[in-house]
Formats: sequence, structure tokens, C-alpha cells
Amino acid sequence: MLGCDPNGPLSLMITKIWMDPHAGEVAVGRIYSGTIKHGETVWALGAAKSERVQQVSMMVGSDRIQVPEVSSGNIVALTGVRSAAAGVTITLDEDSTPFEAIRHYSEPVVTVAVEPKSMKDLPKFIDALRTLSKADASLQVSTNQETGEALLAGMGELHLEITVYRLEEEQGIKVTVSEPIVVYRESISSDNNGRSFEGKSPNRHNRFYIETEPLPDDVTDALREGVFGDGPVRLKDAKGIGDRFAELGMDKDLMRKIYAINGTNVMVNDTKGIQNLHETRELIIEGFNDVCKKGPVAEEPLMGVMVRLVDAKLHEDAIHRGPAQTIPAVRNAIKGALLRSKSVIFEPIQKIRIDAPNDVIGGVTREVTTRRGVIEDMPVDGNTASVIGTMPVAESFGFSNDIRAATQGRAVWNTENAGYVHLPPSLFGSVTAEIRERKGLKQEMPGEAHYTD
Repeated sequence: MLGCDPNGPLSLMITKIWMDPHAGEVAVGRIYSGTIKHGETVWALGAAKSERVQQVSMMVGSDRIQVPEVSSGNIVALTGVRSAAAGVTITLDEDSTPFEAIRHYSEPVVTVAVEPKSMKDLPKFIDALRTLSKADASLQVSTNQETGEALLAGMGELHLEITVYRLEEEQGIKVTVSEPIVVYRESISSDNNGRSFEGKSPNRHNRFYIETEPLPDDVTDALREGVFGDGPVRLKDAKGIGDRFAELGMDKDLMRKIYAINGTNVMVNDTKGIQNLHETRELIIEGFNDVCKKGPVAEEPLMGVMVRLVDAKLHEDAIHRGPAQTIPAVRNAIKGALLRSKSVIFEPIQKIRIDAPNDVIGGVTREVTTRRGVIEDMPVDGNTASVIGTMPVAESFGFSNDIRAATQGRAVWNTENAGYVHLPPSLFGSVTAEIRERKGLKQEMPGEAHYTD
């Protein structure tokens, strides 16, 4: 591959998907080795079956020039490979080694619910959403299981506005869009070491004892970047992964007993000599994954937490420690431990830079500060001043219209995702109550007693 050999084995990295009104899905990428030809049968690694290349084109700028074949070193556009997506490797051999997956630094922080205005557009609408999620890897598409609404999660209000515009203008589907919703994160501010929380199974025959603690920021950042991978950790891989955690200052012996990684959270088995525990390993991980998706405070995703299983008491008969018994017990134990470790909410923030003439910059600073923004710098260059700082995503809705009104349309601004910060304690109660009301949960936040039984 380093030699870019046109006669070598095919190795093609897809970097972009776009929709062509005539050709349908077009997969674009660079060929690092080999040659791809019209009519060849190829594998998109990770797909269930091989697919036939219907059309091969050479990319020249923004133009596609149809050719019989394209060799290594060139940018190629393919049609017919419907299982291709950004980051997928295309080869002729199903067992080839894929390229490292493309990871996005930013996470979706704003969600809207969309549905077609006309029910006759529903099949077309579902297909269009699938295509949009493939074309834009930073867009997440899911379904609300209770209402059946399609949920679009993106980088911000503007990102979702553009996505809706593409649905309506490019696909010709008129849609109804809900008010934007901010996706918060749950975490903890301390630990419950030495005060493990007991989770009991419904039949009272199984008990799990959990302790939780916040992960250091550098470990959380490494998890977010995918340094340690994601998902259940195989026993043969646990030692190597534990050693990598130790390089960041974690306890090597403890991290070698890692069970699973979910996003920026880890689960570790810190027990000794528990009989039959290995038989419930997958069920324990499933309970952990459930809590990572829905935390105890407002059912928002969990972030930056290490969960330690410190003890367990299991029924000797396997029929009494099945999924219906183990998963709820582990789930309750983790949620109770999180509350005992003082749950907190993190909110997404964004960096902002606004450039405007000197005579209207006062209106800019007023708009930023009234939205809980923090101004970090205000450089002046001639007749133009800049406001540089950060602002919570939750306060950014409608910002574009307000900033235009405050500057008579003379301001230019841009935003960039800046991760998550602690929600001010004064807002914790109101924000939590608002989220719980929106999700149809009870108004009062559950206490430890809620997860005891």
C-alpha cells in the first residue's frame, strides 16, 4: 500500500457519501492500493454480503468522469455499493484488514423530532433519513419508541436547520419539526468508596455491591478519542488495555480486571473469588450499558464514570440468576451508587467569535452576557471589534435572529463545539425538572431508597 501499487490488492477508503438525483447513492474515496473496475464484486468490510459496482467514475474537482477502471492514488466515485459509509474500507477480500474507523471529536448536542406532514411521504421520508445519516457522520438518526417520531441529533441549531432544509428542498418532503432539545450529560462529583450500594434482584436471591468514582479528565478525553476502544473487553485483551490505562495514572492491577467500556465510562470487576460470576458477566455488562444510556437523575447519558463491582452474592442455581434477575439488580446498584456519589449534570457549551463594527459591539456583548455567555477577549482591529468567548448551547436558540437585530445585520459569527462543563448548581433543580417533565417522568428526583428494593 505504501508503494501505491495499481496491481496490488484493492484497498479503498470511503470518505464521503452523497445523493445524486439520477445515480442515487454515490460513495467517494481514495484508492490506496490496487485497481477497481466496473462490474467487479467488492466487500464493504463489516457488511453482511458482497455487492457489485455498477458505475466507476474518476473525481476531477467536483466533476465525475465515468471510466472503465480507476487505479491507486486516485479519488474514485462508486455507485451500487449501498452498504458503504464514511470510514468504511472497500476490498475484494472479505477477510482483509480495514482502515482505522473515522472518529468525530464532536458529539451531537441538540435534538429535534421530525415527521412528514403527509403520511404518503412516510416511506420516502424513512429512506431519506437513512441516506442523510450515511452522508453526514456527525448526524445521528433514531426513533422515539413511545411516539414513533424520528429524532435528529446534530452539532447545533444551524446544523439541524440545514438538514431539514435538505429534506424539504432536495428530497421534496415537507416535514414538521419540534422545538430543539439540548442533550445534557450526567456524572458524579465524588465517590462512594467504602460505602458500596447494594442492588437486589426481584427474587431477592442475588445481590450486587457497586462503587463509583469520577474518571480523571485526561482519561475521559482518551476514552472519547477511542484510545481504548468501545464495548465489552475480552479476557485476553484486558491486560493490554489495563496497561494503557496505567500510562495515564490509573491503578494497573485494577484496570486489568476491566469488563467493558461504554463511551467515556468503564466497568471493572473488583471482586475476589465469587463463584459463578463469570456466567453472569454478559448480563452485568448489559445492566451497565443500560445505565450509561439513561442515568438516575434525568435519564440523560452518563459521562466520565468508573463503575466497580466490589462484591456479589449469587444463587447457586443458574435458573434463579437469569437476565430478568441480574440486569435489574445491577442497574439499580449502579444508579444507587451514582446518587450516593453526588450526581451532577454537565451541559454542552460552544466557543463563539463575533465580529462587528465598533459602533454596534455593545449590542453584541449584551446578547452574549444575557445568555450566560463568558467573554474571554475583545480584540479591536481598525473599525472592527471581536467578541471571543463561550456560551451554553441551551442558551443559543434564536441567537442568530437576536444578534442580527442587535447589530442591524452587520455582525459575522461562528461557533465551535467546546465539550461539556458543570451546570451551575443554582440551575440543577430547574433543568432536571424540565428534562423529567419532557420525558414524562415523575417530577421528584429519585433518592437512594428508590433503588434499594
